[in-house]
Amino acid sequence: MGKQQRGEATVDLILATALRVYAESGQQGFTVNAVTKAGKVSLGSLYHHFGSFDGLAAALYIQCMGKLFDEMNEALRRSRTARTGVRAVVQAYLRFTQEQREAALFLHASAYSGSLALHAEEIRAAKEVMTAPMNEWLRARMEKGEVAPMPGSVVEVLVMGPVAEAARRWLSSTYDLDLAEAVRLLPDRIWRSLQPE
Repeated sequence: MGKQQRGEATVDLILATALRVYAESGQQGFTVNAVTKAGKVSLGSLYHHFGSFDGLAAALYIQCMGKLFDEMNEALRRSRTARTGVRAVVQAYLRFTQEQREAALFLHASAYSGSLALHAEEIRAAKEVMTAPMNEWLRARMEKGEVAPMPGSVVEVLVMGPVAEAARRWLSSTYDLDLAEAVRLLPDRIWRSLQPE
C-alpha cells in the first residue's frame, strides 16, 4: 500500500470513528480525545489530515451530506416525470434517514452546532456541487411548465424543509413521528406545493 493509500485509509478510519463516537456519545461526547482513543489514532495524525477538530467535523458533515445527495440525485436520475422525481427525492431522503441513521443524526444535529462555522465556505461550495444535478433537473422541469416557476432557494425550502423536519423529529426521541406514515404522506403533499397553478 502506497503512502497516499495509507493516508486515505487513515482519513476513512478517522471519519468512520468520528461518526461512531458521535452516534454513541452525542454532541457532548464528541471530542478530539474520544475520537483519537476510539480510532487508535494519534492527535498528530488527526491534525495532519484535518487541520483541527472543527476541520474533522466539517469533513464528516460534507461526507454525510454527500451520501444523502448521492441517494437523492440517483433517485432523480431514475425518474421520468416531475411528479415521480419530486416523490423519489422525498422518499430517498427519508429512506437515507432510516437506513443511515448515524449519518442523518450527525447532519441534522451538526447543522445547528457552531463547530461548522469556521468551514462554512467550504461546506457551501461542496453543497453547491452536490445540489447542481437537482437544480438543473428542476430548472428543466420549470422551463417545460411541469413545476411552478420560482427561485431555486424557495423550491429547496418547500421540498427539503418538511422532509428535514420529519427526519429531525424521527431522529429525536422527544417527538412521536411515524416515519412510515411520513413516507406515505409527504411525497404527494410536497409535490402539490410545486405544481403549476
